[in-house]
Amino acid sequence: MDMPSKRRTVAAQAAALGPLPEVPAELLDQLVKGPMTPTEVQDLFLSFQKAVIERAMNAELTQHLGYEVGQPKPEGQRNERNGASGKTVITDTGAVRIEVPRDREGGFEPILIPKHERRFTGFDDKIVAMYARGMSVREIQGFLSESYGTQVSPDFISSVTDEVMAEAAAWQNRPLEPMYPVVFFDALRVKIRDDGVVSNKAVYLALGVLPDGSRDVLGLWIEQTEGAKFWLKVFNELKTRGCQDILIAVVDGLKGLTEAIGAAYPRTTVQTCIVHLIRNSLDYASYRDRKSLAQALRPIYTAASADAAAELLEAFAAGPWGAKYPSVAAAWRRAWEHVVPFFVFAPDIRRVIYTTNAIESLNMQLRKIIKTRGHFPSDEAATKLLWLAIRNVLAKAVRPAYDWKAAMNQFAVLFGERFTLARA
Repeated sequence: MDMPSKRRTVAAQAAALGPLPEVPAELLDQLVKGPMTPTEVQDLFLSFQKAVIERAMNAELTQHLGYEVGQPKPEGQRNERNGASGKTVITDTGAVRIEVPRDREGGFEPILIPKHERRFTGFDDKIVAMYARGMSVREIQGFLSESYGTQVSPDFISSVTDEVMAEAAAWQNRPLEPMYPVVFFDALRVKIRDDGVVSNKAVYLALGVLPDGSRDVLGLWIEQTEGAKFWLKVFNELKTRGCQDILIAVVDGLKGLTEAIGAAYPRTTVQTCIVHLIRNSLDYASYRDRKSLAQALRPIYTAASADAAAELLEAFAAGPWGAKYPSVAAAWRRAWEHVVPFFVFAPDIRRVIYTTNAIESLNMQLRKIIKTRGHFPSDEAATKLLWLAIRNVLAKAVRPAYDWKAAMNQFAVLFGERFTLARA
């Protein structure tokens, strides 16, 4: 099932590149005189690449000097060709030794492969792509050696991947929409070395639903301890970047977030994740009882109103399940303040905010990438990999929130100008 889809994807990528220039048959006849081994084909590619690069750079020098090889210099011009210097560059197919033409005055600045540059087009992208998929620096080094016969140092690979930090910083500070109907907040834990000690730090993520129903990651923040002070810093950053209103914030027990969002966005409704609350409730039960306990809890969160839900919670507490697992009802009562807003919304909005599965799905993809790492040497190293992983996720088509058109109409009625003006 996957193969036809993969073929279509590869075909689409090839089609997007457009038609490639035709290679003259006479040239191919000269280059390919019979069956060839993979090694011979690769050597031919490298030789051909070397020749094309050198020809292109000589054309650049001709343009710089203003006269062709073998022609006299323009009258009054002193600058001229001055031989060539050897240089090894790393390409997609391996390392190749080229001869870079020089001019006598030393003013020639090649564009194809600039001075001091040791990498040709595309090679950096391969390294970054492998790093973004969770390969360590040593693994990338081994892969390049085995696949391309190219020896590069770990420092070289780190320097290539470090170049994305500027892009990550620009993304983290980019302007945001003035209003988000729903923002999901969640965290995952990673091991990071700090002052010589490896400790667990939390990576906090904010996933926003835009007014058109599409979704976007608003930012990521790494912190060892959470609390109101930390979250206030996050919300102030979001406001500085242009987000002036959040209609509903969906959270799961993040310490200090409720107090901080009340200070930064006083009109925001804070809603606990119902699915998380159910899962936490099932943790109190034996495996054999979990399915039945979940069915017993269902009438509470599907109730038509907050009053009806409160009555059903008390009935649950007084019933056989409440007697067997009293901690479940107690957990719901503790969270009740942020469960209640759920019942104000119509089913169309409830389906959107019922669960933080959207951001949990993102976290799951991030965990797949970081699980092979024992720990990160610094916050910056963790940020680098996580940003690359997020960039890969954002590059894919992201489905709009479930049945967004119906929910959008409900948002317009419930929140009035807060929603409609932001969409204008």
